[in-house]
Amino acid sequence: MPTPIASLPPIDAVIVSHDHYDHLDYTTILELAKLDVPFFTSLGVGAHLESWGVAPERITELDWWDKAELGRGGLTITAAPSQHFSGRGLGGRNLTLWSSFVVRGPKHAFFFSGDTGLTPEYAEIQKRLGPFDLVMLEVGAFHPSWGDIHLGPENALEALALLGGGSLLPVHWGTFNLAIHAWDDPAETLVRLAPAKGAHLVMPLLGQPVEPSRVEQVDPWWRNIAALEKKGAPTPPPDPSEDPSALGEFTDLPID
Repeated sequence: MPTPIASLPPIDAVIVSHDHYDHLDYTTILELAKLDVPFFTSLGVGAHLESWGVAPERITELDWWDKAELGRGGLTITAAPSQHFSGRGLGGRNLTLWSSFVVRGPKHAFFFSGDTGLTPEYAEIQKRLGPFDLVMLEVGAFHPSWGDIHLGPENALEALALLGGGSLLPVHWGTFNLAIHAWDDPAETLVRLAPAKGAHLVMPLLGQPVEPSRVEQVDPWWRNIAALEKKGAPTPPPDPSEDPSALGEFTDLPID
């Protein structure tokens, strides 16, 4: 969700899963480069960060299954497999790595999928790096023909099971308009399907702090916004949609 960096709470670290534009944003990195925070990313992505002003000593590149210590709070950050691709322009496809990440502390751990399709590697991730208290899986910008590179809500529930469960915090939805489904489709699909799968959903208002273990039910905040859009009324913040005309025509493969 677009928000000024200055409005965020103190940042301990920045994790960049891969180099696609909706995950590695130039203007955002310029602002983050001003802060004294470390960056953890996939192999090859550090060159972008360094060229945009991040000091090289603040950048840690990780191959799959590599880990690094954060240096504060006893946290360990481990890169893990994902099923996606990389590139920021013509001729640059798959020159850098894409990853999921696990952050583990003394008492808790969470998993972040980055961008990915459904992969049997999730069972191996659970075996080697689990269990997880919180699982952050991408659910938006999906299409059946993109199943090898994006999960979508149904496959996210399958991925959650392979990862051994944990509270599910859906990410990668309601921000950039990169697919042909309604922006709230992933959220509504998860709310409909999750109970039958026994999934514990954590879906706070975008930007709202949350303690996953204390969430008892989902408050579908997005429905008020969707209703206002249908009436043609100005949408109050948070605005989960982008102008699709700025992204050009859709292609067989998504740009993220």
